[in-house]
Amino acid sequence: MSKHRRRTALVGVGALTAGLLLTAPQAAEAANLVKNPGFETAGTDGMPYCWEKSGWGDNDFSFATVPDAHSGTKAMKVTLTRRVEGDRKALITESTDCAPVVTVGKQYDLGLWYKTTTPDANITLFRHDATAGWQYWTDLKTLDMASAWTRATVRTPEVPAGTDRITWGVSVYGTGSATTDDYTMDQVPDVLPPARCTGSTDQCANGSWSVLPTQNPVRSMHSVVLNNGKVLLIAGSGNSEENFDAGTFTSAVYDPANGTYKVIPTPKDMFCAGHVQLQDGRVLVMSGNKAYPVAGGHGYEGFKDSYIFDPKTETYSRTNDLNDGHWYPSATELGNGDVVSFGGLREDSTGSVTAEYWSDKDQQWLPLWKVNQTWSYWGLYPSMVLMQDGRLFYTGSHVFGNNIPGTGSAVYDYGANTVTQVPGLQNKDERDQSASVLLPPAQDQKVLTIGGGNIDSNPDAGRLTDLIDLKRANPSYVAGPPIPQGTVDLGNGRIAESGNQGKMYVSAVLLPDGKVLETGGALHNRANPVYESSVYDPGTNTFDPVAADPESRGYHSSAFLLPDGRVMATGDNPGNGTWNHNVSIYTPPYLYQGTRPTITSVINQEWKYGDTQRITVDRPIAKAELIRPAAVTHSSDPNQRFVDLPLSVDGNNVDLNVTSNPDLAPPGWYMLFAVDAGGVPSVAKWVHLTGPAALSASAASPHVHSFADSLGGKVTGPGKKRTSQQVSPTISGCDRHYGSVNVCVPTVFPPQVKKTAVARCTWLKQNHYGRLKVNGGDDPLGLDRNRDGTACGEGDTARR
Repeated sequence: MSKHRRRTALVGVGALTAGLLLTAPQAAEAANLVKNPGFETAGTDGMPYCWEKSGWGDNDFSFATVPDAHSGTKAMKVTLTRRVEGDRKALITESTDCAPVVTVGKQYDLGLWYKTTTPDANITLFRHDATAGWQYWTDLKTLDMASAWTRATVRTPEVPAGTDRITWGVSVYGTGSATTDDYTMDQVPDVLPPARCTGSTDQCANGSWSVLPTQNPVRSMHSVVLNNGKVLLIAGSGNSEENFDAGTFTSAVYDPANGTYKVIPTPKDMFCAGHVQLQDGRVLVMSGNKAYPVAGGHGYEGFKDSYIFDPKTETYSRTNDLNDGHWYPSATELGNGDVVSFGGLREDSTGSVTAEYWSDKDQQWLPLWKVNQTWSYWGLYPSMVLMQDGRLFYTGSHVFGNNIPGTGSAVYDYGANTVTQVPGLQNKDERDQSASVLLPPAQDQKVLTIGGGNIDSNPDAGRLTDLIDLKRANPSYVAGPPIPQGTVDLGNGRIAESGNQGKMYVSAVLLPDGKVLETGGALHNRANPVYESSVYDPGTNTFDPVAADPESRGYHSSAFLLPDGRVMATGDNPGNGTWNHNVSIYTPPYLYQGTRPTITSVINQEWKYGDTQRITVDRPIAKAELIRPAAVTHSSDPNQRFVDLPLSVDGNNVDLNVTSNPDLAPPGWYMLFAVDAGGVPSVAKWVHLTGPAALSASAASPHVHSFADSLGGKVTGPGKKRTSQQVSPTISGCDRHYGSVNVCVPTVFPPQVKKTAVARCTWLKQNHYGRLKVNGGDDPLGLDRNRDGTACGEGDTARR
């Protein structure tokens, strides 16, 4: 990963003001919405009327009106002769006189003629928000190099809420020039969506859940959607000491096409490992469980082993070892196909401060001396999201207890080896087992963090959500809308949640209509399941309650998108040691909204960055996107992302414009969805996105923007080299003095439970724990008052 350079501010001569008033839009049949589209009318500052100079960064450039025109007598030429960073672009002037008026929810076809001497030229779009003013919107299309006049067309996404005008032009971000002429902009006529509502009124509004007739044969807490459409379900010992002692480690492959499971031999206890999909479609699995905790002794231990699962052979093979043990590690793929991993517990139960780096080129974990280290302890399953410039955003979502010191979220620059704190995360020490997602589309660089609690202190889990816009110069979390409340089972049946009660163990799933399903969860540590699901709309910043999963989905549950557009949910492991083997399927409302569009062909399954790739569809679509298949565990999938593919439409032939930036869409296999104007998606096709084998003169470079370039938080570099971070053996929130190791008696009971043996034993009975053996002579929770070696027996709760 290249070192991030501190970026200079955007340079533009337009009126960057929030004071524009909404103006009545032009009708769809109106003439070209671009004024002075051929640069024939002179303006000020050496630029044509209604055109301005814009750009940023360290580069030498020129703007010139030239006679080498496609039509008429003039064209615009933008040239970069030296570039370290940034871009230059001629834009439609950001003013009420020049910037085209647009209508929220509509799309616009943009066109121009061009010649280029650089592959690094892109059609770039800005929008005017009636409240926030002018801001970057998105890159639409990388222009192929062309020595003769060439036509380029592309369609905008739907205009976001609050937008009244847009402006656009060609960004030149590599040495060379782009000459452009004859710009056009037309509103796309409305296309009537297909017939509405093929189900009941409730199904069309809220979707529906069903429970599959065949149970999951393994106690899986890791779910990976493979590039053949099947699902890898990893259990290892499945949080069962009996399985661990017997050496019974399992995985299964589920085939949604026929509803069958195949149990896979598993070489090591991958219980609570880390995992990520490599760019070739194989699954890298790192660390796992070396030992279960011992009362009065050590806690969980992580081993150094690492494996690769091959979907073709459905077998595991061993890689070289990690440098340290990592029970509960994160894993994030970078834009070059490498993987960086943080956190977890070492072989001696202490916290690992060692960052690990997988080299895709070498197909191995790099030795310690080759890996940048800050010697920071990031906790367990720290959510590390790849930003558009290659830095990592630690969202604040993590597992087990309190957050890291400081503000609870941060930007980590691997190249510079610096950590910068990011403010704003609410109640940072109660975001244990929250979920974080890079919102659709990835180009918007917004992250949502949902719910959470604290396994250590065991309060009621909360409803908090937080949003951050990483496009801002100095981004900060702001409070989002609270998640809706559902019902909770406190041991005597379901009752409505009240007050600030929310949930931890949240699953968040990106949907092909550009929304996010949040589902599952529990009110307390491995107890009191919450039955609630809702859909978050990034466009309106609202949650809409939908049908709830009928199954309990707390600890060790996961939910994920299938290629057919449905969502699968598995697992639940309450503190009493039981396991829910039932599997639920959610059918979202969009699958009850009429006939689905169909991708009838994908011309090429192998895609490169900056490509234009053609598909055919059976009827008009409004958008298309790549969704990275899930690799999820413990509410955590930092690699989940939805990448917009701007359209160039010619009847049923649709050209999809692929980002030139691999940090927006790391290399690998993706699900390709086409979505109609009603939000109904196709069944996904699989495509493989990779970079060029060697950078050639015609290969586009990443178009990186000056986002988050003026961070104001505390900056720290590498700390003193150390071996580990001390971690309590009770980090999992379980008191191992009672029951077997796979039973979790909470070290701290929920706040509603009085600190008496009667109250605590009543709570344990309500949550189906039964009588529990006392391990050793200690009884820290006072559950064995008659000291017969059994907690919560008749003599322990009898009144004296």
